[in-house]
Amino acid sequence: METKNSISIKRSIAIKAIVTPTWKENAEKELSNAIATVDQQLSQLEQEGQQIVNNIRSQSVNPLDPRVQEQVNQVQQQVSAKRTELEDQKRNLLQQQSQVRELKMDEIVDQGQVDSFCDVSLGDNLIEKMQVSITVKDGVVQSIDNN
Repeated sequence: METKNSISIKRSIAIKAIVTPTWKENAEKELSNAIATVDQQLSQLEQEGQQIVNNIRSQSVNPLDPRVQEQVNQVQQQVSAKRTELEDQKRNLLQQQSQVRELKMDEIVDQGQVDSFCDVSLGDNLIEKMQVSITVKDGVVQSIDNN
């Protein structure tokens, strides 16, 4: 079996952003758009749910039939579960929006991750190779750090 002296490995790199007025404005805009999308989904869910219930009732001979009521209840439960999920999403987005508003200028915040490849050779410190972050200010790279 052949022994290699180095290999290429995949690693995640943390992206950190320096808070600026532009960054804050963009973050708030993204969150506001996401909140508006959730509101739209909630409205659409209610309309579609009511429409399905109305269709079930109008297509049955006897709307008071227990089987019809069971179908209506199932639809209402599904709508309720989806509503709860969307309301949770909205609550989280509102919380994030509040947190963004409280951030101070020049504070450093986590913005996400990207994947990268690096070469690892015999004798390298693997932990150092894996712990890399990039700090950006308004999209411009300010530093590349080994944490």
